[in-house]
Amino acid sequence: MAGQPIRVVIADDEPLIRAGIRMILISDPEIEVVGEAGDGREAVEAARAHAADVVLLDIQMPVLDGLSALPELRRAAPAARVIVLTTFGERENVLRALEHGGAGFLLKDTAPAELIRAVRAAAAGDAYLSPAATRHVVERLATGREVARAEQARTRVAALSEKERDVLALLGEGLSNADAGKRLHMSEATVKTYVSRILAKLDCENRVQAALLARDAGL
Repeated sequence: MAGQPIRVVIADDEPLIRAGIRMILISDPEIEVVGEAGDGREAVEAARAHAADVVLLDIQMPVLDGLSALPELRRAAPAARVIVLTTFGERENVLRALEHGGAGFLLKDTAPAELIRAVRAAAAGDAYLSPAATRHVVERLATGREVARAEQARTRVAALSEKERDVLALLGEGLSNADAGKRLHMSEATVKTYVSRILAKLDCENRVQAALLARDAGL
């Protein structure tokens, strides 16, 4: 994607929020807002029509909510990376969205610089999990269902080699391939190879699902 702007679609039913996000994103010369949507159906159509690289998707929207729109969006625009916009009050929905292939999530009141970092990371193929929101979600969802998920995650992770578990743990921290390579004294290409192997062994569709699995397993 070198030399080409990152094409972004903003989907939120509140015009003021869309306008604020747009103003933040267009301050970066390498990001182009190519479309906006006020509901999930419009989001699917806009992502397909504008060949979006990244979609910022609100969960609570009319006509078709974000959770329902996500699988349709991924079918209509498979190359688009979806970042879920949320609030602390929607923790359970966030996990469901990420399990269905979202590339990360951000709080709606996130700092402008973090929003731009998230879009850049998603466009580059990396997961972006807002650190504050991730801690909140993981810490507050210690219910019986999460305990069962943790046991299942540990069973799945047991199939990995020690080095693969080390890489997976860093995915759980949200590190990019380059940063993980520095931490483990590996080249970025080597880390990328490990990530591909990990996704295949764990039957994870993307880095976000692997990162959540790492957290569930307590890595």
